[in-house]
Amino acid sequence: MASFDVFSPNKEKVGEIELADNVFGVEPKEHLFYMVVRYQLAKRRAGTHAVKTRSQVSGGGRKPYKQKGTGRARQGSTRAPQYRGGGVSHGPVVRSHAHKLPKKVRKIALCGALSRRTAESRLTVLSDVNLGGAKTRLFAQMMERFGFEDVLLVVPERDEVVDRTTRNIPTVTVLPVDGLNVYDVLRHKNIVVTQDAARKIESRLGG
Repeated sequence: MASFDVFSPNKEKVGEIELADNVFGVEPKEHLFYMVVRYQLAKRRAGTHAVKTRSQVSGGGRKPYKQKGTGRARQGSTRAPQYRGGGVSHGPVVRSHAHKLPKKVRKIALCGALSRRTAESRLTVLSDVNLGGAKTRLFAQMMERFGFEDVLLVVPERDEVVDRTTRNIPTVTVLPVDGLNVYDVLRHKNIVVTQDAARKIESRLGG
């Protein structure tokens, strides 16, 4: 079991917590980071790119000139791909870029990402995020006390007060435990989890 100091938002040590090594102390596997981040970003793509084929471009219904006797190559429509203003052949179509990745692989990668931040001493456990009000200034002051430039804050579940407190700070991302993912863990230098969230992460990934 890995032991972590628990701090208050004022950076006062208020206790300790032990968390499972199979979640916060595993050996990271670099190649899985690549696979999972690629999987996540592919799922986010809208896939709405598209071009018109020759059947979708307006006009071009009349044969441009007769079939024989002109000395030129036969043509059936001015909307064929070889014409300016014609359709596009083999162009992109609306589709999903998502692909499958085993749940076990995603779980191992997430444990590895959390373990990396733990090994770098960049994972901080807070007793709570009660700052005495939904003020952006209060959260910015807390970041300054801990020396954070950017933060991934993990809370047990979605909290509207925390969202309003942090949404105007571009370097802060707030996620509930259910939304914790490899991409955001690797994207932020500092991970802050509340004590309750840490237990929930352990329960989610430790099985």
